[in-house]
Amino acid sequence: MQYVAPVGIGVLYALLMSLAREPHRRRLNALMVAGAGAAYLSGGGLGGWEFAFTALVTYVAFRGLDSWTFIGVGWLLHTAWDVVHHVKGNPIIPFAHTSSLGCAICDPVIALWCLRGGPSLIGMVRDRGRSREEPRATMAR
Repeated sequence: MQYVAPVGIGVLYALLMSLAREPHRRRLNALMVAGAGAAYLSGGGLGGWEFAFTALVTYVAFRGLDSWTFIGVGWLLHTAWDVVHHVKGNPIIPFAHTSSLGCAICDPVIALWCLRGGPSLIGMVRDRGRSREEPRATMAR
C-alpha cells in the first residue's frame, strides 16, 4: 500500500485539478510546483542546497506559467529532490519516515499528466462515454 497510495494521490491530484478551466489550470499548477519546490526549506537537512533547489524550481515554475512542459519538468525535479531526501536528508513530513519516498512516487504521476498538457481527466472520461454512446445511437436509426 505504501507504493500504491502515492500513485492514487497523483491521479486524484490530476482529477481535482481537472475541475479548473484553462488557462487557470496551468497557472494554478505552476504555483503548486513552485510551492512543492519550497517544501523542504524549513528542515530538509541539506543546508544551502535547499535554497539553490528552491531557486531552480521557482524559475521553472515561472516558465510554467506559459508552458505545461516546464511544469512537468518541475515535478520531475521535485521527484529527484524527494529521492535525495529519502536517502540523505530529512523526510518531507518529519513524523513520517517514508514520506519523501511516497512523494517521489506521486510526483512522476503528476509530471506525466503535465507533460501531456494537463488535460481535463473529467473531460476525457466524459468524451469517452459519448464516443461509446454514438455508435449505439447510429445503429438504432
